[in-house]
Amino acid sequence: MTLAMAGLDDATLMDDTLAFQKTARSRRSFRGFLNTPVPDHILQEVLKDAQCAPSNCNTQPWNVHIVSGQKLVELSQVLHAKNAAGEFTPDFSFDMDAFYSIYADRKNAQGKAYYEAMNIMREDEAGRRQATALNFSFFNAPQAVFLFMPVFGDSVRTAGDIGMYGQTFLLSLTARGLSGIPQTSLGFFAKAIREVLGISDEMKMLFGMSFGYPDESAPGNQAPTDRAPITDSVTFHR
Repeated sequence: MTLAMAGLDDATLMDDTLAFQKTARSRRSFRGFLNTPVPDHILQEVLKDAQCAPSNCNTQPWNVHIVSGQKLVELSQVLHAKNAAGEFTPDFSFDMDAFYSIYADRKNAQGKAYYEAMNIMREDEAGRRQATALNFSFFNAPQAVFLFMPVFGDSVRTAGDIGMYGQTFLLSLTARGLSGIPQTSLGFFAKAIREVLGISDEMKMLFGMSFGYPDESAPGNQAPTDRAPITDSVTFHR
């Protein structure tokens, strides 16, 4: 394949981003950011990378909204109020109790590591609520991205496309020394977010992501994470 066919040029290839293997293996979800906005020229490159994500029949169904500045402050205030009032308006269901077997074990291990890093004991319900509420302050990130999608059939295929866009976005951030975190919790307030941002009801929100320069010293970033060996999830058929 020539560079022209791939939509690349010499200037695109001559950059200082991380090699792919290091990018993929060093990506992690950060829960604490510096209050330093990502420069527009870098964000444009991240968006160009994400736009190359695959999608069913090349439909490119992602509808992307990036929020910063005063609008992010306004949105944060609305989300905190809705969360405190228990006014959840998700477009898609999510049940923490639905996980079972090894999946529940992994979920519980991640939660335990996070709360321990935050010095929050299991019986500290108020502390846990405060930790959850950090989602709605975007973990101090100066920017957040919200991924909306049209509805086709049962939405499963489209959701897969949105996930691939989100992963490409995250990898592009990582390659540039930035980071982000996918937040299912933001999707719990899809209607409220649509209202604040003036988005049509036809667009459904799957999740949002806070992103920026990671704050390595933030307590939420001290939680260890791991990955299962590939033998736990991959079967070779020959």
